Amino acid sequence: NLKIMFPMVISLDELKKSKSILEDCKAELDKEGIEYDKDIQVGIMIETPASVMLADRFAKICDFFSIGTNDLTQYTLAVDRDNKKISHLYNSFNPSVLLSIKKVIDAAHKEGKWVGMCGELASDERAAMLLIGLGLDELSMSTSSILPIKDLIRKIKFTDMQELANKVLSMDSEEEIENYLNNTLSIYKKS
Repeated sequence: NLKIMFPMVISLDELKKSKSILEDCKAELDKEGIEYDKDIQVGIMIETPASVMLADRFAKICDFFSIGTNDLTQYTLAVDRDNKKISHLYNSFNPSVLLSIKKVIDAAHKEGKWVGMCGELASDERAAMLLIGLGLDELSMSTSSILPIKDLIRKIKFTDMQELANKVLSMDSEEEIENYLNNTLSIYKKS
């Protein structure tokens, strides 16, 4: 079941034009008698502050979102993660990045749409607990990360992770957030 996801979308007009081109392609396939899934899901990659700010509007015309945390973190924090002079400032546990993720999840769920995540954050055990608590529907990660994350998910309770997420969203610093998540993760790893 093919799904189409448009990357780096920053405006509703851009998405509408992209969807219009897709409709033109479907019309060509219809004209040529070529079969395809007429109900193909169309989504966008949320990876810029612009797409976060418009998430509620995008959710009305998309079938799903995928949050690209690597770029979202870089653009939200205005930090080039490849620049050695400032890369130490790049941190997906920054409260502004986490609040952006929550805003996107809430906007999608309000419209009955699902939200996935790709990027390195989804494979971090501390983040997985938090993301589940925030209501993320799908985690995408490298194969080597699947078993540890799966094992962790079996040990946690969703309601506990919701409480964890609410607490984290009220925190003011990356250090406070990471310390709290590290402590919580160590408790679950011992069980």
